[in-house]
Amino acid sequence: PQALKGIQRGLERETLRVNADGSLATTGHPKALGSALTHKWITTDFAEALLEFITPVDGDIDHMLTIMRDVHRFTARNLGDERMWPLSMPCYIEQGQDIELAQYGTSNIGRLKTLYREGLKNRYGALMQTIPGVHYN
Repeated sequence: PQALKGIQRGLERETLRVNADGSLATTGHPKALGSALTHKWITTDFAEALLEFITPVDGDIDHMLTIMRDVHRFTARNLGDERMWPLSMPCYIEQGQDIELAQYGTSNIGRLKTLYREGLKNRYGALMQTIPGVHYN
């Protein structure tokens, strides 16, 4: 429809970091990916192991998808022995308590972001928050 022509859109993709055996990674956010608090395109969502890729707002779908592909490739090349879980349902996680909340440092905004996730964990449980998805905005 005419109303959708020329719109701006963005894409977000979440994925769990896992070990080679498919278990949830327990390492912190990889330094090679930059700061989860300040990186424009690579951050964490609920958990340290839950990566989130974010494209800038774009009027060109092909360009937006190219950026997402490039961010995905860069991440895959910089995870060391870890991998990105390919499915929407999480890998096997034995205990919800074992899921480390995303850490953003000791600045006020960093502490606020982690505190927000603590609230989500208390309200809904950590396991529910590890379901990755794709958001088309």
